[in-house]
Amino acid sequence: MSQQTSGGLLRLFLVAAPVIIIGGLAIVVVTLVNDRPDEGEAKAALQQPTPILPTLAREAAANVGVSPADLRALGFDILSPVVMPPDNPLNDAKIELGKLLFFDPRMSANSSISCASCHQPAQGWGEGLDINFGFTNTPHWRNSQTIINSAHLSKLFWGGEKLSLEAQAKSAWTGATAQNLDPDLAEERMRQIPEYVRLFTVAFGSTGPSFDDALRAVAAFEATINSTNVPFDRYLEGDTSALSESAIRGAELFVGQAGCSACHSGPLLTDQSFHALGVPDNPKFAQDPLRQITLRFQNRARGVPEDVYRTVDTDLGLFYTTKQEIDIDKFRTPMLREVGQTGPYMHNGVFATLEEVVQFYNAGGGSSPNKSPLISPLGLDGQEVADLVAFLESLTGDPIIVEQPDLPDYEVLP
Repeated sequence: MSQQTSGGLLRLFLVAAPVIIIGGLAIVVVTLVNDRPDEGEAKAALQQPTPILPTLAREAAANVGVSPADLRALGFDILSPVVMPPDNPLNDAKIELGKLLFFDPRMSANSSISCASCHQPAQGWGEGLDINFGFTNTPHWRNSQTIINSAHLSKLFWGGEKLSLEAQAKSAWTGATAQNLDPDLAEERMRQIPEYVRLFTVAFGSTGPSFDDALRAVAAFEATINSTNVPFDRYLEGDTSALSESAIRGAELFVGQAGCSACHSGPLLTDQSFHALGVPDNPKFAQDPLRQITLRFQNRARGVPEDVYRTVDTDLGLFYTTKQEIDIDKFRTPMLREVGQTGPYMHNGVFATLEEVVQFYNAGGGSSPNKSPLISPLGLDGQEVADLVAFLESLTGDPIIVEQPDLPDYEVLP
């Protein structure tokens, strides 16, 4: 990669990447690929970030229009159909079973919480809280992310620790401060529910429930929760009336002066890489010793060195996986699809509104020793902030409401 500065315009050139011209600016086009790597490749994958689109010149002319064709040329697109891993093809019985298990609190140690406790349909399939909770209402340290479109992601959780929906579900079900479920106990509970036995047989051809197949079923159901009727998608397909004038101006800022597309690129509007932004701490950590306990337990459980464990009082992000100091405070770029219904925002939910998020970036982010060089003050005025928020809101489709199903009952087996 080579970098040049000419006429005050910053241009980054990627080898073999096509270049298009929008408003007199040369723009590199990068295609993002979601190959859903195996779990065993997690550490290597985390250290090999997905290529990102370069920031357009800050001097972009304010009146240059960004058409659907322009945005598509930059790599933005509607989502393609979900591609499941070879060992988990979709079928109706598997999806039905997964839906039941997703809402079933018996998939926690004391039958008190389910996947839907932290991923509520009416809350954008998140939790609606700044920081979520877990087993027996244990206060957590992170915001609960939405599962909408999650089947398209190749890295899950804020730290990108899991590389498949199945692995994510296992972590949630078995985590000590999540659902704290023992796999053997889960299998025995499901065997005592005749409807589950029937659905496992139809879905997997098995003679009885297995924990791994249960994870596949939940992943299959989650793969059906995807964006619908998104204004931005309609705009990309040529319906120029789908976005307001303010949102179109915001789209131009997004790929131009604001430089958002440097990290929020492609169909999902994320590079699926990791960046330190200097997000301020959530005040709840200073006020609630129980949250400090949970965070420090997380530090110990993730193998944080003793000297770090004893002194740190904040989320370490990607460091938990790599144990490299350069990765402290780095978090996976969240996708922006459905961002209008998935607040609060950031890994610790510290911002309640999209305007707060935009103003944070407008000010140049926060303070972090590993802060990304992509973050700098934007110089947006009040109207431009509003336009950018309008564009972000256009990335949100219709609410995806799934009613909680009637759960099958236990029966004493002969």
